[in-house]
Amino acid sequence: MAMSGSDSKKPTSDPVSEGVRAHQRGKPRDACPYPAKSEQRQQWLEGYDGRPRNSPPDLPIERS
Repeated sequence: MAMSGSDSKKPTSDPVSEGVRAHQRGKPRDACPYPAKSEQRQQWLEGYDGRPRNSPPDLPIERS
């Protein structure tokens, strides 16, 4: 059975993927649809920011 074009627009239940797509589409970080302090919001922001929440920030590159 072939999938129609409308099937590809179904919302996903994966908040990380939703966050990635929101960032790719240029939506602001505060466009997250999940409630503050919820696990889904944390996951959405991980996807949006492109790194796990417990990951330390990247260190600057030292130039000699």
